[in-house]
Amino acid sequence: MVVEIGDSELASAEAVFGARLPLAQRYVEHLATSGTERGLLGPREVPRLWGRHVLNCVVVGELIPQGTRVADVGSGAGLPGLALSIGRPDLRVLLIEPLERRVKWLREVISDLQLDNVEVFRGRAEQAVGVMPVDVVTARAVSALGGLAQISIPLLEGTGELLAIKGRNAAEEVSKSSKLIRRLGGLEMSVVTVGESVVAEPTTVVRIVVGPAR
Repeated sequence: MVVEIGDSELASAEAVFGARLPLAQRYVEHLATSGTERGLLGPREVPRLWGRHVLNCVVVGELIPQGTRVADVGSGAGLPGLALSIGRPDLRVLLIEPLERRVKWLREVISDLQLDNVEVFRGRAEQAVGVMPVDVVTARAVSALGGLAQISIPLLEGTGELLAIKGRNAAEEVSKSSKLIRRLGGLEMSVVTVGESVVAEPTTVVRIVVGPAR
């Protein structure tokens, strides 16, 4: 199934995926077919797969240095982790997902795309601590920021960054969760926007820097 893409989205996709655009297109085809058939995404999302989902996620790579080890919590349909692994082959990505049907789908897609920089861990984030050294944790639509911080920050084992894709209430979530996040080791919290020069609707990210107490 070929998912239609507008001229502006195509230009954005070419800019962020470069020579790996065919892999991204194949991934979108998986999302539109088996992904919706197995309930990873609703059928109504198919026309918005590029703009609202894949491009929205891959631009988070602007915040991730070269060669980084990334853990993606609650990967689901591979957003943002699988999108990042396609757009950034220099990254080492661990997709953390507890549900077997989603894990099976993710592994099928990884095999089909022949991606060698990504693997899947079946389990909760708490169970994945220590599975792989992690520099950055990513998440999208997992839970409120406070709950997400509690399960995600331990993956960093004392130092790194949490990058949580959020919506218009991002600043409010940071305000509500700031004390908890500091207790967990968060040194700096900010709301940043990425993809402004690439996509029509930039992505809002809560960025939490984790480290030992100063």
